[in-house]
Amino acid sequence: MLKHKKFFSLIVLLPIFTLLLTACGKSNSAAKTQTITVALDWTPNTNHTGLYVAQEKGYFKKHHLKVKFVQPSKDSAEQIVASGKAQIGISGQDSLASAIGKKNPLPLTAMGAILQHNTSGIMSRKADGITSPKKMQGYRYATWNTPTELATIKQVVKDDGGDFSKVKTVPNNITDEVAGLKSKAADAIWIFYGWAGINAEIKNYPVNYFSFRSINPVFDYYTPLIIGNNSFLKQNPKAAKAFMAAATEGYQYATKNPKASADLLMKAVPELKSNQKLIYKSQNYLSKYYLTKDGQFGKIDAMRWNNFYKWLNDHKLVEQKLAKNQGFTNQYLPKQ
Repeated sequence: MLKHKKFFSLIVLLPIFTLLLTACGKSNSAAKTQTITVALDWTPNTNHTGLYVAQEKGYFKKHHLKVKFVQPSKDSAEQIVASGKAQIGISGQDSLASAIGKKNPLPLTAMGAILQHNTSGIMSRKADGITSPKKMQGYRYATWNTPTELATIKQVVKDDGGDFSKVKTVPNNITDEVAGLKSKAADAIWIFYGWAGINAEIKNYPVNYFSFRSINPVFDYYTPLIIGNNSFLKQNPKAAKAFMAAATEGYQYATKNPKASADLLMKAVPELKSNQKLIYKSQNYLSKYYLTKDGQFGKIDAMRWNNFYKWLNDHKLVEQKLAKNQGFTNQYLPKQ
């Protein structure tokens, strides 16, 4: 009889235990979901594809994150993240240097590299024969007139045996580099080949191009980067790791599936469909730069990072000298 009573009690209590466990499960699940705002460095483009893939394919959701993307307006991505209005953002090693290389540094840390190599350089009209930095002499370079930018041009011209003082400069008010060259608003323009160079290919406009890293390896710095607010990273290490895990899945997918990932980007950002050819071809180009040779996303090489920051220090391009290994960490990347 006692056995029957115990059995009956269990039957009565089991539904209650089930309800309690379900309620606890729902509560824990809700508690784990964290909202993160990401400040882009510009309008959405193929540099950001892996993030939009992570959003569209549910990788962020799988890691208990709700992610919202915002674009910079008056403030830069660095300022938005430093202020705490966004927890994570997109920057570049050069831009980050200006933000942290001063007496009152912005509280920012690079969490991972989006591209493993710097794809920027100089594009010019094919007919002008500007095939190397030295040959910019006598031609007009479109400048933003910033110290690091001008020092970079001066360095590569010098490395090529040229004289920077013989390079003419004009203000860079160009929004479409191909159109700028066609209209002769400038003769040489700093571009990122994955966008402007690919655009020239699509428009069948004949150009010359050389990358900065092909002239001097110090310019193979990391751009773009994923950066985080230091307080957020310190207080939410699990969320930071979850974000980078989801981003890694997104960029690995984009590497293996450039066309499908481009479609996901355009689904998330419909206005990009007006440049569909550019998106597809740019995506195909950049997909080769997302991962290291061993297939890892985000990893930052300390030697390359420090070489560029030493160059900035040596040329007094930062207010406060940058320390070795300052401004980056690989600790939030998934282990491989």
